[in-house]
Amino acid sequence: MKPILTICLLSIFLPAFSQSQSWPVLKHYEKEQTYRIAMPIGGIGTGDISIGGNGQWMDVEMMNKPGIGFYGSVTSQQAPCFMLFVQDQGGKKYAKAMMGPVPPDQYAGSQGSLAPSHGMPRFKSATFDAAYPFATVNLEDDEMPVSVKAKVFNPFIPCDADASGMPVAVIRYVVTNKTDHAMDVAVAGSMDNFIGMDGYKLDFDNFDRALVPVGAKNNHNTYRASGDLAGIYMTSDSVDHDASTWGTIALTTSEVNKGYQISYRTQFNPKGWNSNMTDMWDDFSDDGVFENKTFDQKVNDPRSALSVKLKLGPHETKEVQFLLTWDFPNRKDWDDKQTIGNYYSTKYSDAWDVAEKTLPHLPALESKTLEFVNTFVNSSYPEAVKEAALFNANTLRSQTTFRDREGRFFGWEGVFNTTGSCYGNCAHVWNYEYASPFLFGSLAKSMRETEYNYGEWNSGLVSFRVSLPLKKEGNWKVAAADGQMGGIMKFYREWQLSGDDNYLKANWPAVKKALSFAWIPGGWDADKDGVMEGCQHNTMDIEYYGPNPEIEFWYLGALKAGAAMAHYLKDTEFEATCQGLFKRGSKWTDDNLFNGAYYIQKITPVRDIAPGLSAGMGSKSTENPDFQIGEGCLVDQLVGQNMALVCGLGYLAKPENVRKALESIVKYNSVKSFSDTYNNMRSYAMDNEAGLMLTVYPDPSKRPAIPLSYHAETWTGLEYTAATGLFYEGMDAEGLAVIENVRDRYDGYKRNPFNEEECGNHYARAMASWSAILALSGFHYSAVDGSFAITSKPGNYFWSDGYAWGNVKVENDSATLKVHYGSLKLSDFKLGGDKDFKLAGSVTLKEGEEKTFKL
Repeated sequence: MKPILTICLLSIFLPAFSQSQSWPVLKHYEKEQTYRIAMPIGGIGTGDISIGGNGQWMDVEMMNKPGIGFYGSVTSQQAPCFMLFVQDQGGKKYAKAMMGPVPPDQYAGSQGSLAPSHGMPRFKSATFDAAYPFATVNLEDDEMPVSVKAKVFNPFIPCDADASGMPVAVIRYVVTNKTDHAMDVAVAGSMDNFIGMDGYKLDFDNFDRALVPVGAKNNHNTYRASGDLAGIYMTSDSVDHDASTWGTIALTTSEVNKGYQISYRTQFNPKGWNSNMTDMWDDFSDDGVFENKTFDQKVNDPRSALSVKLKLGPHETKEVQFLLTWDFPNRKDWDDKQTIGNYYSTKYSDAWDVAEKTLPHLPALESKTLEFVNTFVNSSYPEAVKEAALFNANTLRSQTTFRDREGRFFGWEGVFNTTGSCYGNCAHVWNYEYASPFLFGSLAKSMRETEYNYGEWNSGLVSFRVSLPLKKEGNWKVAAADGQMGGIMKFYREWQLSGDDNYLKANWPAVKKALSFAWIPGGWDADKDGVMEGCQHNTMDIEYYGPNPEIEFWYLGALKAGAAMAHYLKDTEFEATCQGLFKRGSKWTDDNLFNGAYYIQKITPVRDIAPGLSAGMGSKSTENPDFQIGEGCLVDQLVGQNMALVCGLGYLAKPENVRKALESIVKYNSVKSFSDTYNNMRSYAMDNEAGLMLTVYPDPSKRPAIPLSYHAETWTGLEYTAATGLFYEGMDAEGLAVIENVRDRYDGYKRNPFNEEECGNHYARAMASWSAILALSGFHYSAVDGSFAITSKPGNYFWSDGYAWGNVKVENDSATLKVHYGSLKLSDFKLGGDKDFKLAGSVTLKEGEEKTFKL
């Protein structure tokens, strides 16, 4: 018997909840701004399905792989859809798919439109309201006697990875009678049973050579009813039960025992030429009731449908709820070879079990998700900052991340349309993100434990990509300088946020060895002077030769974190070593890399390179290396400094130089219009869009002939990094402008606001956006000593430490700290830089409790 989810306990503590409760709206989209929207609905490590800005279901990614552009069907015409039937008192019938117009860029194709469900009658207008994970599609049509809202979400409760890791899309259609007369209304969902088909395996169509998804085989649909659920249970007899595409799906409704008429079809006419769709439409549009039929001819991917018919009084509104659940247990490793399993699948026996276990606790799950989103949305952060932080958090619940059978947390860098992008918890990319540690601390700790227990070699080299299945010293034996030094700072951060001394003590030998690795012969700092002069593989996918700010600030931060941990553990010799190197390195950096405006690189030939320091992706010459920064102004030159401030480690160089460098980034790297810029690589900002360029040479004559690999690109994760630095320096207007420029590019018209790309979709680095929340609020918490800090600027500030979350309301004469989830050890409350409230002893604030500090 599989265990019941721990989130079941939520129902004990939460009040009764009404489905009719209004949802918050952080961003409203309409007209052309809905064209590119695809908001994923799914849990951490479960996969997902997305809802488009017009209400279309799309990007079906349930089967352990990305599926962007995959509709859970062989053809886009047969994408999942929900339909509406209406009959008024006069007998007039109306039938439409519950979605808005097809975006114009999907009109044309070699055989007509390739838009999903393109042949279905639709509502004439659609708008989209979002406050992730809540989405509402508002459908209107003057010729229809009803209006419709599609309301969808998946539970998202920070600090509770299990409650936020459920394979379910909660789907509600809210129908309002606009007339003075009663009417009959039916709401139905329909989809193919596509088990075995994930959009990755394709065949050529012999007619037009188009690529066609394949893999479904002898699939079967069954109608079930149990308790408060009824619906379609989808299985497969012949798909390999060890395949990543094998599993179960269920489309259910909870609208039973209400006097509504529930009807269904487990298959439709299989004679070809989309006769199944015609059969579906004819059956439903006649009276809104399906009459189940069977056919001797079988298909591999039979379509099913589920309808709920009810009476709607004059000007009455009713809501019909569906649950789309799934269970695909056989996740494979990075190379698609060995099964590592899915953590979520250990909680359920199949997709029907998911629905049965979810439904009783859904009110509590929704209530707590709403409490989180409302607390966050109603906080005093600028709208663009909230949007960037909250909307990018969906990457944690995309196919970019997953949890193996044991619950360990892993991540690609991002995902391409049908496969992952760049495997292995890539240390240098995941350096930048702050969503996992501050929203789900246990998951961030899991990554660190994998890093040091499996990624580290006996020499202290930490592979910047870990292989699967996990095996000690079984990884690509290459270290990234920024990834390895950043990993030490991240470990320090995870220890501070968790307060877990056992975690520190158990991993300290490995962390200490990883930092000491910088000093090996031929290493990054072989002469042990606090300066990294050696060959440094890094997040630009090349090697730096010679001291540079990007890696040096990571190193200085690692030295400072190492000294702090050594001090706590009374490792006095190592503490002294780290402190001495930090002091020398910090002074040298200011004296030699700061040019009066920003920090530069001193390109230096490197002749002695220890094994494992070069990935072979950069310059072929180490005497006169290509792809260097040189005297360019690098947009993320202070990324390590950001982490130090987040961790409470303070400045790593002279504060006045740090501030001047940030001013220079605004001055030099800001591009008001990319229409006049040349870029030899990938373009993430186009034409009249604004943003920050990765590297700029104020004196063009100083630009290397072959400059840094990605020098002319624009990465949102680096833009958020710069913005966070600006916020820490009190340059709020400049930082906000940077974030507003990013979100203006992801406006729903030009790009999907729920998918910031880099090397792949849902790119992990974009979750650097959460660091802006930390900088603007001045939030810092240490569970080690119970100290809590927040800005003294009046306002209402959401906070989260990865294990608890809540808000602080700061007024002119008081500050009130409230815990909404979890518990918070508190011994010291700091307000701004000058007000410190030391408690007589440590107290623990529990969920729902608050404490007011009078100024």
